[in-house]
Amino acid sequence: MAHPALHLRIASRSHVVIPARLASTRLPRKLLLRETGKSLLQHTYEAASRAARPVGLWVAADHQEIADEVRSFGGRVRMTDPCAPSGTDRVAEVARDLPEADIIVNVQGDEPELSGASIDLVIRLLEEDPQSVMATLATPIRRRGQLEDPACVKVVFDARGRAMYFSRSVIPHPRQWDDRLLGATPPLFYQHVGLYAYRREFLLELAAMTPSNLEKTEKLEQLRVLEAGYPIVVGVVDEPTFGIDTPEDYRAFVQRQRAG
Repeated sequence: MAHPALHLRIASRSHVVIPARLASTRLPRKLLLRETGKSLLQHTYEAASRAARPVGLWVAADHQEIADEVRSFGGRVRMTDPCAPSGTDRVAEVARDLPEADIIVNVQGDEPELSGASIDLVIRLLEEDPQSVMATLATPIRRRGQLEDPACVKVVFDARGRAMYFSRSVIPHPRQWDDRLLGATPPLFYQHVGLYAYRREFLLELAAMTPSNLEKTEKLEQLRVLEAGYPIVVGVVDEPTFGIDTPEDYRAFVQRQRAG
């Protein structure tokens, strides 16, 4: 077991940043939806606050309405460039103002059911693998429909837990299909869970790097990192988080909240 003082020293350098845009294509103004009595953004903020390791939690807002919402529930917010091209750029903008941090965790604003344990895990992965510049998560895929869905991003990783590739295609791709592959132990197929921890210095470099060919082809930003030759360590969790992308996703979330 780590010495308590050492744990506190390490944890004090970790911050969570939630990039939050007002506009959204498939579900307009989704972060401000509040059929549960709380906005989706507040649910995500409260979920992230359950992590034990970080000492900082921020929302990177692109619009005054988002900032006002965060302040209304007592959260901490920083305004970022409304023209920032991606959430990663928004997170990096906040990270520039956090020179004391050495690990920055990017939590999507539409992940209201993310566990605090998952945030703690990506931080710990970077603490334990000093060569990796990023950490992320994966969860086993047990359904063929999910495996073949391009919206479900797959990842394969090596024996050290380092990512080898991310893809919207089926990876690994069986030469001959057998349904028993879905029940393999250890699992053969993994869904990528879009939670990222970065070393602060690398995050600032990443925001300045131009998109790579693989990234532009698959529309997956993490491929920019692999194509540039940097290692990403992957941790495995048993359950995926539920991102809210569509009206159906939000209705299902509201039902789970009411049932709980």
